[in-house]
Amino acid sequence: MAIIAHNNEEVKLLARLMRAEAESDGKKGMLCVGNVAVNRALAKCYEFKNVTTVYKAVTMQPGGFEATYKSYFYQAARKSEIELAKRILNGEKVHPATNALWFYNPHGQSCRSTWYGAYNTGKYKSHCFYTPPDSAKCY
Repeated sequence: MAIIAHNNEEVKLLARLMRAEAESDGKKGMLCVGNVAVNRALAKCYEFKNVTTVYKAVTMQPGGFEATYKSYFYQAARKSEIELAKRILNGEKVHPATNALWFYNPHGQSCRSTWYGAYNTGKYKSHCFYTPPDSAKCY
């Protein structure tokens, strides 16, 4: 059962984002990115208060995903990526992105313990993941 309403185009959109942001990090890396996108659509805090759909989460500007500015994002989603996106939309959570709202690539450096007030929940391959403090009451 889906944790957020979506249509087939949003599944493909999420799949394209997951690939464009984290294909080099493998399936788990792409699942982590998918978690962040869906978490943004479910969050009730910060700049995500009015982000209520997968489409809005993936395409939000400013403050959205860097990959949406690159041509690779605009290539068609593949079946394998669509299946990963469906897993996330059905509620699969993957650590360290379980409740993360942000991530970044530190380019070989260590992850910062905090990033703009958010707490590091871990690193998976090339990305550091961050979750808001409980006081933000995002979920």
